[in-house]
Amino acid sequence: MATAGPSVRVEVARSDPDAQRAFEVPAEAVRVVLDLLAEIGRQDPSLYFRYSCRSGFCGTCTVLLDGRAVLACQTVVPVGDGIVSLAPLGGFPVVRDLVVDPAPFAERWDAVGARLSVDPGGLAQAQGSDAAALAEPVAPVPLDPAGRDIIEPSLDCISCGACFAACDLSALDRAFLGPAALTRAMVVIADPRDTRSTERSVAIGAPGGVEGCHGIGACSLACPKGLDPARAIRRLRRWRMTGRA
Repeated sequence: MATAGPSVRVEVARSDPDAQRAFEVPAEAVRVVLDLLAEIGRQDPSLYFRYSCRSGFCGTCTVLLDGRAVLACQTVVPVGDGIVSLAPLGGFPVVRDLVVDPAPFAERWDAVGARLSVDPGGLAQAQGSDAAALAEPVAPVPLDPAGRDIIEPSLDCISCGACFAACDLSALDRAFLGPAALTRAMVVIADPRDTRSTERSVAIGAPGGVEGCHGIGACSLACPKGLDPARAIRRLRRWRMTGRA
């Protein structure tokens, strides 16, 4: 559809080979990529894409913009003479158009036991409590400043899959845990409250764990929240070599 003023020309990857792929959207109608997708959706309601919070917290709107994984709700549309390309995330099965199946990401996340595991009874016993006290809420164990400095920079993963898509190994090797899962493993292993650190250490040391990373660092460049998975993986390697977290 031709527009009167400045416009953004877009090519969108489509699952249906007969579906419309080229679009032209008024530049004044869009600011971020999600606006662009919404305008394209008005021209062609058959286009499938995913979004939820529109605030950069849910990670569901991640797509490839000119080959780079971005959050559609946060990334400003490049306006110029070229054609903007939009495609689904690499390394994931495509459901339809820009919608992918997040199962490969979720499987790796679950493989490291991503949730913190705390045993309140064990904590109470460690504090010398009697049997009656075990039924009472146990005060949280505070993190020391050194532990907090390690954990906090890696806490804000929104499971968007950008680092997974940027890592070729994640797509090529189904055994490789991938940057997001390994970053989460680093967080929970570093937390002194966790009761499954030994189990997690076995997982990251197995085939597909930290030794599978080639250290290119594309994962860190892709993260829209500014996390550094490459650094987390290096830390896990160092812990494996020294035998301590």
